Amino acid sequence: MRTNLKRCVWVVALTLGLGITGGTARLAASPAAQDQHDQDYSKNKNYQLGMRDGRDDGAHNRDHSRKRNFKKDQDQKDYEVGYQAGHQGNSPDHK
Repeated sequence: MRTNLKRCVWVVALTLGLGITGGTARLAASPAAQDQHDQDYSKNKNYQLGMRDGRDDGAHNRDHSRKRNFKKDQDQKDYEVGYQAGHQGNSPDHK
């Protein structure tokens, strides 16, 4: 009976320890995901190209008149973010 009680205490302690460790790891990882959305695009040429295309299409009431393809997924995403900002008229302070 005493052995079962010790085993239960160890199982509970181990479970709590793993739960706390997993929660801490999850909290430590969350700021990295947030940094991706707060990226500085001031010198990103693909973002700036998208911004110019978006502004031009917005001024002429067009929607994605140019289809640009990039080798890297991140380059395509940067262009799309710039295009959407330019098309909606959200122009940042940097040029």
